[in-house]
Amino acid sequence: MLELAVLGFLYEQRLHGYELRMRIAALTGHVRPIADGTLYPLLKRMENAGLLSRELEPGQAAAPRHMLALTADGRTALLERLRAPDELFITDENRWFTLLAFLRHLEDAPAQAVVLRRRMHFLTQPASFFWDGDRPLRAADFDDPFRRGLFTIATATTRTELAWLRETLATLEED
Repeated sequence: MLELAVLGFLYEQRLHGYELRMRIAALTGHVRPIADGTLYPLLKRMENAGLLSRELEPGQAAAPRHMLALTADGRTALLERLRAPDELFITDENRWFTLLAFLRHLEDAPAQAVVLRRRMHFLTQPASFFWDGDRPLRAADFDDPFRRGLFTIATATTRTELAWLRETLATLEED
């Protein structure tokens, strides 16, 4: 998820590490704060893998800054991950939101539609937080207001997302 966010933000523009960290935190920080000890080693590995480059640029009022940019291989890697995301990017809500934040960079509408259809398929499969044997339990199965709340919120979120997916797919597929 973090690597996809790095690729996505650097696809849009060159950034220095602090700016990149702040953008990632705004997108995914509610899930897990981004520590320097996590981000900077990842950036070094991505640089060593040829996915990004680093250039020293004079600072405005302080020391020089290391500006990060995607290489051609980095741009290709992002587009490949958007075109054929791992299953966890379809089924895990936090990974899905990260993927969705950058799916516009995949400019091929049919390819975008394939990704959205995978998510729609996932959301329309029988699911529950709790089961009674093979039977998924629903909000009405609980007297507990907290579990009912969990189901009520999840159901409303899923319905809203499915409506958005149908609307967006109709737009993508009419072009």
